[in-house]
Amino acid sequence: LRRLEEALAAKEAEAAANWDKYLRERADLENYRRRVQKDKEDLMKYGNECLLLEILPVLDNMERALSHASEESLSAVIEGVSLTRSMLLSVLKKFGVEPVEAKGAVFDPAFHQAMCQIESADAEPNTVIEEFQKGYLLNDRLLRPAMVSVAAAPKDGDA
Repeated sequence: LRRLEEALAAKEAEAAANWDKYLRERADLENYRRRVQKDKEDLMKYGNECLLLEILPVLDNMERALSHASEESLSAVIEGVSLTRSMLLSVLKKFGVEPVEAKGAVFDPAFHQAMCQIESADAEPNTVIEEFQKGYLLNDRLLRPAMVSVAAAPKDGDA
């Protein structure tokens, strides 16, 4: 009888260990499923990043052309480039691309890249006063920082 009780106790311990192992494996599988689902969502959300990095210089060139072309004889060209720019911005927005707010904003190294600092009595220190190149977000993730100049307090000794 004692041997049977010992054998039963051993089998119960083995069953408990197997149940514990089953629960751990089940939890691992559930964690794996969640991880795969998150990876899939991230791929869908950010999978176009390389393509969009290639498109942004096109947008930059169109904006440069618009800022330099203002003569009356070029009005049709300006209108065409402006419409193309609007269409491209609409496509980018559809894919989750939004411009980074820069000019007039407080400098934020998470979104802005300071190219220079300019003494200014007209602007608060650490404020973006000029934007050299727009920055963009892809679904709240920085795609490219805005290249900016930042205001600095004027030096007292300049007077």
